[in-house]
Amino acid sequence: MVLATTATGDQTAEPALTTADGATLAAAVRSARRQRLPFAAVLQTTGVPFEEGIGGSDAWGRAARELALASGVVPTMIVVCGPLVSGPALLLGLADVSIFTENAYAYVTGPKSVEAYTGVPINGVELGGAGAHARSTGLAALVTPGVDEALQAIADILTYLPDSVDTLPAALATDDPADRQTPEAGALLPTTASGSYDVRSIIRAVCDDGELLELRASWAPNLVTGFAAIGGHPIGVVANQTQALAGSIDIPASQKGARFVAMCDAFGLPIITMVDTSGFLPGKDLEWRGMIRHGAQMAFAYARATVPRIGLILRKSYGGAYIVMDSKNMGNDLMLAWPTAEVAVMGAKGAVEILHREEPPEKRAQLQEQYEAQYLTPYPAAERLSITAVIDPADTRHALAAGLDLLRTKRERLRVRQHDNGPL
Repeated sequence: MVLATTATGDQTAEPALTTADGATLAAAVRSARRQRLPFAAVLQTTGVPFEEGIGGSDAWGRAARELALASGVVPTMIVVCGPLVSGPALLLGLADVSIFTENAYAYVTGPKSVEAYTGVPINGVELGGAGAHARSTGLAALVTPGVDEALQAIADILTYLPDSVDTLPAALATDDPADRQTPEAGALLPTTASGSYDVRSIIRAVCDDGELLELRASWAPNLVTGFAAIGGHPIGVVANQTQALAGSIDIPASQKGARFVAMCDAFGLPIITMVDTSGFLPGKDLEWRGMIRHGAQMAFAYARATVPRIGLILRKSYGGAYIVMDSKNMGNDLMLAWPTAEVAVMGAKGAVEILHREEPPEKRAQLQEQYEAQYLTPYPAAERLSITAVIDPADTRHALAAGLDLLRTKRERLRVRQHDNGPL
């Protein structure tokens, strides 16, 4: 791993990013890319020194270009351990993973400028503290007490990733049998269709040694993304979390999923997608903010992914969200479902209210029961080959491990093109 730092030993200092610092950072990223080694940096800076003029900006601009060139070639990680403000803060958005220490903060435009423009007083922590970036922007994949813990987190993440695009992720040592039964996974589902549960418990039940390294847990909590392993082989996991917004997909969830799927695809990490969602979150503000455009981001990420992809429908999989959560139509390799899976355009109540709104309440209740029995099962989708197999929850780990073994040698030949033009 190539490690660069602009942080001083004195955490109370506020170093500026000089022209020399920018050149060093650019050289470090370039060296990592050429040597095919992961890149990590520990940064803090108050911006570019005024006395250096435009030269200082040019320096971090060159570092930004090197990070862009390294994207998808080697994993790139940045730790923020103090202030990271003005233009250099944009470097965080170019890294695969950004980690904040608890005392760190980052923003492009400072509190005084924000107050002058908006009339709203705000301090640096409120504007760009670690908590704000963990909850509101998704920039902070993790927040740690200090730099040592952040570097350990980077080491943990890199155990799941290869050194570069030229190699595959290395197998991890485990004594957990690949064919271990997982009856506890199915038992976690609530008895009522509207009940919620923690999908992370299901993930841990089926993955090696019950371990999940979750990223961006506080941002878009209605979608869980993280690294795990099955049968010793590293995987990326994407799962709807019914404890937040009933697992529905909104703009942050789509962005979170798209970014994670793209990173897994870039570095050859198979993707397991666990589905339990009633659809896209409705709302006027969401539509005006670009739900169509942003909702397409996750669909685009899945559609272009070439790594092995296995889906597992736990319960609800409705409407457009059914397609976006790595359905067979998006190029999914293997779609499994529990017997509790409900694959349909919408739920029974909504469908009956639309199709039979003129009927009396008693009749609508009867029709709702018929709809549930006929359509809210995985079997119609299985008949259409949209589901590969309906499995017992106790066999989930074994089925996923077998699927990963089957897809281990999957390779796709891509069409020659300059680059894609995905939704942003």
